[in-house]
Amino acid sequence: MIAMQLKRYGYLMIIIPLLMACSKPSAREILLNPEHPEWTKTAPEEFGAIVTTSKGDFKLRIVRSWAPIGADRFYNLARFGYYDDSRFYRVVKGFIVQFGLARDPQITEKWLDQTIGDDPVKASNTRGRLAFAFTDPGTRSTQVYISTVDNIRLDSIGFAPFGEVIEGMDIVDKIYSVYGENAGGGVRRGNQKFIIEEGNTHLDEEFPKLDKLLKIEIVEVL
Repeated sequence: MIAMQLKRYGYLMIIIPLLMACSKPSAREILLNPEHPEWTKTAPEEFGAIVTTSKGDFKLRIVRSWAPIGADRFYNLARFGYYDDSRFYRVVKGFIVQFGLARDPQITEKWLDQTIGDDPVKASNTRGRLAFAFTDPGTRSTQVYISTVDNIRLDSIGFAPFGEVIEGMDIVDKIYSVYGENAGGGVRRGNQKFIIEEGNTHLDEEFPKLDKLLKIEIVEVL
């Protein structure tokens, strides 16, 4: 009798951790729940990110002191794969490369209104710097651009860089730009309806030459 109870107890000791593991939410489940506590994590004061694209890899350095609110948002979105398998839908030669609408419209929908506060501009929008795009104060959410030239005029408008490309700027320069504003425009132009509603399905059908952002990998040590 005792032996049977011990055996049963042993089974429970195995089954309970398995059930606990099974109950852990997936990255997708977390992405679909902007209220999950994981989104409140503070980013390291400085960290790196390797961006794998269809043109090759480039590396970012994120500096939290430049724009802490923006750095925290980027850190959390990137570590849960929000940007993975998305498209560089707004590439304007001599200006910027922009990304930040998710591959899956269900995920994009969840984050459209998840805005963050504004950071004061501490670092300038020089070539290679990245910042969140926005329309009006208090409307930053997920869309990010990289300046491919010195865009210092953006400083006075309130665009606050939170990081910079430290390796592979030549890769950024090669990202397909012929579609220009036509593939999605900026948030200010209001031409993103179909990307928001259909995600990659729309972009891949209508703008098949767009380069892909395959993955962002957070690297704690630069």
